Amino acid sequence: MKFILQFVFGLGAFIATQVFANATPLSAAQFAEIESKGKSAVIAVYADWCPTCKSQDKVLIDLMKDPQYKNVVFYQINFDTQKDLLKTLKVRSQSTIIVFKDGKETARGTGDTKESTIAKLTKQAI
Repeated sequence: MKFILQFVFGLGAFIATQVFANATPLSAAQFAEIESKGKSAVIAVYADWCPTCKSQDKVLIDLMKDPQYKNVVFYQINFDTQKDLLKTLKVRSQSTIIVFKDGKETARGTGDTKESTIAKLTKQAI
């Protein structure tokens, strides 16, 4: 019984870490490159335990597939482990989406899960 419980909880933890699996984890070097090379990017700040983040991720995964976003790179920052980047980007909460165009922040939103408003926010990277 103990083994079964460990397996179930382990499987749940594995699935929970697959949040926004198609995005690239953002490093400090990649962030510097966004700014210095004038790139367009969408950065999602998530936490594995955050239900709002999971709802946003579903929308962001669909948007990543849209041809309009072919020149936009989607990144993610882990709210619990990447405190240095959170400080650099002045992020105070998980479920924050930050949009960059030409290396400059153009938009930011926190806690929104509606597809229409997330799409409007992220289109500012195009």
